[in-house]
Amino acid sequence: MSSLNLDDFTDLIERPDGGVRRDAEARRERQIVPPGALGRLDELGEWLAAAQSAVPVRPIEQPRVVLFAGDHGVAELGVSAREAGSAGELVREILAGGRPVSVLARRLGVSVRVVDMALDCDPESLPEAVVRHRVRRGSGRIDVEDALTPEEAEAAFRAGVAVADEEADSGTDLVVLGDVSVGGTTAAGVLVAALCGTDASVVTGRGGLAIDDLAWMRKCAAIRDALRRARPVLGDQLQLLATVGGADLAAITGFLLQSAVRKMPVVLDGVVVAACALVGQRIAFRAPDWWLAAHDSGEPGQAKALDRMALEPLLDPGVKVGEGAGGLLALPLVQAAAALAAELPEKPEPAEKPEDVEASAEEEREPEPEGDSY
Repeated sequence: MSSLNLDDFTDLIERPDGGVRRDAEARRERQIVPPGALGRLDELGEWLAAAQSAVPVRPIEQPRVVLFAGDHGVAELGVSAREAGSAGELVREILAGGRPVSVLARRLGVSVRVVDMALDCDPESLPEAVVRHRVRRGSGRIDVEDALTPEEAEAAFRAGVAVADEEADSGTDLVVLGDVSVGGTTAAGVLVAALCGTDASVVTGRGGLAIDDLAWMRKCAAIRDALRRARPVLGDQLQLLATVGGADLAAITGFLLQSAVRKMPVVLDGVVVAACALVGQRIAFRAPDWWLAAHDSGEPGQAKALDRMALEPLLDPGVKVGEGAGGLLALPLVQAAAALAAELPEKPEPAEKPEDVEASAEEEREPEPEGDSY
């Protein structure tokens, strides 16, 4: 019998402080640049202030990229331009500093943490810090079998919760959250289609390394078949992740929810994270208030999920590579919003006119006592 009760997250997650946000808005009204002149930077600064419960907002000093990694059995169907079971190679390239996220992280001075949940490779080929949360070797082929057992789904979810706690306890003040997977966008498409009640073709994209038309049709068919298996378990979000998700997706969902519990803001990167966020919203409706959508990846499933959560992407750079790269591009924008909100001076108080001072003094003068006149 599982001791994990997902309903607890509804009680544990509070919205960012509304009173502090109003104070931040009032401060913005007093600053020398007119409100609205900085566009979404105004909104970002006020959101950060509410998330931090601080006016003026504190700078983002310890951001972190967290990437959950896994291979998906559905990739065996040729739904990805990458070879099935090859996500481990991507992880090794990230660790060696050769992927886009690695380059951007170096340039921005941000550390990158990779968490192996279900890579299809020998765990000894990767550092212990990467593999210590691994649940299994590869997730199941979701068109014909469950991705995980219920026990594995719970273990993966709890691992995501534990990683969020580790980050919050270490002082991380904002997370850029991404995935490293092969076949992950197919699983994400199933989750989005199931939760939004839409058809497979509406959520089937081309992936980070674009697939051709034949691969797209195979991917659409795989999502359609997995969708039939997903619909009967829509009422149980953990079972949904076990049936058509995967260990990395279950961990991302747990991470997102626990980050909201710990009041740690998260920047969402790509369709896989967006799909997990949609599952998280089903579990705790206030959780999306702690998340920012970094960019529009061009994946239709991501657009559908973000629209359902009323999250508008900060950027549209056309980046499709995943792995947190698009999320990192949004980080300087968030940091700029914090700096502007905190450091722009306020307008000076208007000087009083001489006649106003004289009138004020006249009002304050004591009236002469009344008495008989002689």
